[in-house]
Amino acid sequence: MSTARPVRTGLIGLGMMGRHHARVLRQVDGVELVAVADACGDPHGVAGDLPFVDDVEGLLRLGIDAAVVAVPTAYHDAVGLQLAEAGVHALIEKPVAHDVAAGARLVDAFETRGLVGAVGHIERYNPALQSLRARLEAGDAGDVYQIATRRQGPFPSRIADVGVVKDLATHDIDLTAWLARSPFRSVYGHAAHKSGRPHEDLVAFSGRLDDGTVTSHLVNWLSPFKERLTVVTGSRGSFVADTLTADLTFYENATVDTAWDAVSAFRGVAEGSMTRFALTKREPLVLEHEAFRDAVRGRRPVRVVTLRDGLDTLRVAEAALESAATGMPVDPRASLVRV
Repeated sequence: MSTARPVRTGLIGLGMMGRHHARVLRQVDGVELVAVADACGDPHGVAGDLPFVDDVEGLLRLGIDAAVVAVPTAYHDAVGLQLAEAGVHALIEKPVAHDVAAGARLVDAFETRGLVGAVGHIERYNPALQSLRARLEAGDAGDVYQIATRRQGPFPSRIADVGVVKDLATHDIDLTAWLARSPFRSVYGHAAHKSGRPHEDLVAFSGRLDDGTVTSHLVNWLSPFKERLTVVTGSRGSFVADTLTADLTFYENATVDTAWDAVSAFRGVAEGSMTRFALTKREPLVLEHEAFRDAVRGRRPVRVVTLRDGLDTLRVAEAALESAATGMPVDPRASLVRV
């Protein structure tokens, strides 16, 4: 048990994701959930015996060090700025904001005050992807050629103010750049509106990272099954990470030897051995909150996904939407909004 003073934390937003934050905040060592807030009430009975207030001001009056922001995306900007102005650290659910301009305001507000600003790109804390990143760094895949993701399932009733790109595809954008340790150089995509909602519910886009890695991403809210897969293909084989089950499998590339001069210049591949790794599986949301707690306490290295990371991801998401609208590839770094 830690002897440091618990981080006094407030939670604002008590919807589907908020209730999970409340559960985890109650169990993480070194964190004290002080109060919860939501202008629309407490539909899941999250508060229990905790003080329940309507807004950020109510949380601030109770004296908090940090806050978790799980309100709809359209309100991330306003709520985050209130917290920053009060000197409160914040973990803001993804996407960081509804657009790049709002995201840039948040980055500036937290960085200029020396506050911890984190964004909830929870896939980075998935055991399968954490193991995969370590193995890529060790060179187990050899030269990485491609990263492909598939993230699809039924429409979530919790989402009303953004489309599938900013809600779901931002996971894949963030994890891809994080796994490769390289930002996106360009994206080219197609999106569709098939369910009558104002925002896109299907997107397919490809990308190229600064290091030359080719990427592809299939994301939708239209599939009757749920899928969360990341495939990394390199010169030594392919890793397949299933983040629903936190499983990681490696398919070895068995090089094919040939004496046929006409094709000897081409280095082919053949099926080699398959390894499914035994991983310690802890809940990603718990790991995310532990990383946020440690960052608030000033521990190093910092393991949170920073607001600036979230802003970079949002730039790529908006570039994918721009590409889908124009039919042209887009460089995410061409955004005029800078901090």
